[in-house]
Amino acid sequence: MIFLKHFFDFIFSLLLIILISPILLVIALMIKLEDGGKIFYKQERVGKNRKVFKIIKFRSMVENATGMKGGYSIFENDSRITRTGKFLRKTSLDELPQLFNILKGDMSFIGPRPPLTFHPKDYHEYEDWVLVRFRMRPGMTGLAQVNGRNDIDWYERFKYDVEYVKKWSLSYDVKILFETVRTLLSKKGIYGTDQEGK
Repeated sequence: MIFLKHFFDFIFSLLLIILISPILLVIALMIKLEDGGKIFYKQERVGKNRKVFKIIKFRSMVENATGMKGGYSIFENDSRITRTGKFLRKTSLDELPQLFNILKGDMSFIGPRPPLTFHPKDYHEYEDWVLVRFRMRPGMTGLAQVNGRNDIDWYERFKYDVEYVKKWSLSYDVKILFETVRTLLSKKGIYGTDQEGK
């Protein structure tokens, strides 16, 4: 069953990249024209079996934003978010480059969101019960994202992640996928006090 999940991840990520390539190019151009900075934001995250990989997103903040006041906490009216970035965040289009992470096998469409290597804890310091979440590839969306997104704290998210891993099935993934669409349309939980800079 897990083989089918990985197979679908590869096929659908490849097809989506091809189908939406014009959209990806337009977004890249918008980011470049706004301030001339880098198009993509790459950041080390913790993946399956606590293996570190670099997640890819469209840059939605000014460059070196995490070194400025506010650090990794991001708010709706954060002055570090670019004009294009506000649109990308509201629509979650900044997440689209993660399709390349899925194609590479670092991520899945559905799974626990990959945390930073040093936040909320160093990736070697998680409690045993949390480690269950690292048994599967991290996802673009997951059970925690359709049950609060950034409105819930990390340990609430981890509980949902562990529940997902224990209950996983292809039909469960489909259910979460439809719930994700509903969550995106509602725009709930886009911002919070405990997010990653990007």
